[in-house]
Amino acid sequence: MAIMEKQQLEARIAEALDKHRIGAFATVEGGRPKIRYMAVFHEGLNIYLATDRKTHKVEELRTNPAISLLLGYDGEQPSQIVEIEGTADITKDNALRGRLWNERLRRWFNGPDDPDYVILAIAPAEIHYFDEASKQQVWKPK
Repeated sequence: MAIMEKQQLEARIAEALDKHRIGAFATVEGGRPKIRYMAVFHEGLNIYLATDRKTHKVEELRTNPAISLLLGYDGEQPSQIVEIEGTADITKDNALRGRLWNERLRRWFNGPDDPDYVILAIAPAEIHYFDEASKQQVWKPK
């Protein structure tokens, strides 16, 4: 993929991540996929999810860091669909937790310093992007 094409694809993916803030997040439990809806945060193509360190998903990721994240389709036209396959790293990086903190998270956490508040940093192996104007495009880190 040419550099310009890759930059355009990255911009489309980031636009879809801006627009679609909830995704279906899949982990692996006992060799089977387990899916739940989660709020999605991003800085460019650095993708993050906030969660409680005591959840099943954190246990699942410690055993197997493989993930899939699907977001985009909301029944409206035009639609964008983003499928992310990769791994998740569990982090308590204070600077990152502070940047991603917002008051909607107060429903689950006492604040950005809550010891149970962790971030899942997604490392995409590939991102599949679809919209009505183009056929499927695949982004890879390198």
